[in-house]
Amino acid sequence: MCDYSLHAVASRPAEASEILVSTKFLGTHTRGFASPADPTVAVCLRPGTEIAFEHNAFAEGTIFRKSIGARLARFRQIDLDKPAQHHDALEFSNGKIVKVTDLVLGQRMRIVQMPADPASKRTATERTIEADRPVPVT
Repeated sequence: MCDYSLHAVASRPAEASEILVSTKFLGTHTRGFASPADPTVAVCLRPGTEIAFEHNAFAEGTIFRKSIGARLARFRQIDLDKPAQHHDALEFSNGKIVKVTDLVLGQRMRIVQMPADPASKRTATERTIEADRPVPVT
């Protein structure tokens, strides 16, 4: 999903093995992911996408940056029952959950693994079922 780009920011889906950077989008107060080559376009991750930061990840604190203490994370959505809040978050390998909008700017990461596309998975299953059906003889 792409919480941070629903209204004022152009967006596109993420690609496998792509390098991303945490960024703040011009004219908004939210943070998200973008390609270093085009920081004006939000890159949207699907829940289950796994990413690896170049270094240990950091979140903004009240005064100082807070080390998350991990590099590997899985994108997910939280607090879906609260419509006025940001939902995009990362669950790190050490169990910490951090909202995307709380990440320190300028951190680089690579997409390690994309989740299976439910639409293509369903199509493959439907094809298998169709192939197993007996052909009527007339």
